[in-house]
Amino acid sequence: MAVLSAPSSPHEIWVLSVVIVVVSVLSALGAGWIILSFLLFKSLRTFRHQLILGLAISDFWMAINFLSSASINISGSNIGSPREKNFCSFNGFMIQVFVVQTDYWVLSIAICTYLILASHKTQSSWVQDHKLVIWIVPWFLSLLWAAIGLAVVGYGNIGAWCWFTSDRVRLLVNFLPRWLIIIVILALYIRLYFIIRKAHSRFMSFDDEGDDAIGSLQQTESDSSRLRSGNGSGSLPTQDHEMSSSMGSSISKSAEGDCERGVRSPPMTTTTTTHTRIGIGRASPVLKRISYQMMTYPLVYMLIWTIPTTIRVYQATTNDSAPFAIGTIDKACIVIQGFADAIVYGFNENTWRLWRDFFSRSEGRK
Repeated sequence: MAVLSAPSSPHEIWVLSVVIVVVSVLSALGAGWIILSFLLFKSLRTFRHQLILGLAISDFWMAINFLSSASINISGSNIGSPREKNFCSFNGFMIQVFVVQTDYWVLSIAICTYLILASHKTQSSWVQDHKLVIWIVPWFLSLLWAAIGLAVVGYGNIGAWCWFTSDRVRLLVNFLPRWLIIIVILALYIRLYFIIRKAHSRFMSFDDEGDDAIGSLQQTESDSSRLRSGNGSGSLPTQDHEMSSSMGSSISKSAEGDCERGVRSPPMTTTTTTHTRIGIGRASPVLKRISYQMMTYPLVYMLIWTIPTTIRVYQATTNDSAPFAIGTIDKACIVIQGFADAIVYGFNENTWRLWRDFFSRSEGRK
């Protein structure tokens, strides 16, 4: 039986392979950028960024495997030919490993982020103390499922790379588990969204109370100034202001770093309450930004896999091939994942700002 996902003509195979080469290069560059950022910047070596590094490594090698198989097609050979059978099996095995592995990394990032930000201290401490276990699980499970797939079904040519040739098998083995993972991730991030929005509301409420307190303090200070001028006294010391400013700064820093430490800001005393509104003013936008970012991860992941899943369902139920242009978009969506992860995780993790500062310093030395 013909493979529904494989193009029918040499020209279509060549066009598809060129598209996959271009998209693979973009994904490899995106994943490589995250890896390089991790190596260069100490602030991107937190526990959560170590999980993002694992995702980037999987994205990188997945892109390399896509690139290698598509390049063979462009060179004039065909990965579906009998002489390329061993390569096709190896290529399909490795692609299955890393496609599945990226799912596990994204799930691990979501779970660990939730445990830390939702203040599950016991669980978050455990995962941060057992980093090796968190790293082993995605590799072990992905290698296991890929080996089972190789032994039970085998891998064959689907156009620009080798994978399961049956749409039904791919739908059950890859896409159904992936959407279950997406649902779990979406539920976790929705829960986090409301937790962070609630914290933001508390900050804003506290900020409003601070306005009233400042008015009372100003009146008290005015009375004290008149009293001091009458008695010839000196000015009040500024220690309280300095300490409260420091406290306000710690709120903002805590909000920025809560993904790693999962700690709360210390309780505030009456003397510092009125001045911490400066720090809260900085923390509130941070909390809003974090809450919005929480939702970008599952939404982008859903967007990437919607078209491939739709095509799998269509071909599995109708036993007809999708139009070549749609099939090309289908495969490009799968391959683009490394580039999309670089945009989602790299941009949201302030990597752009670090690189800008890095080049600014370099220009300054010149």
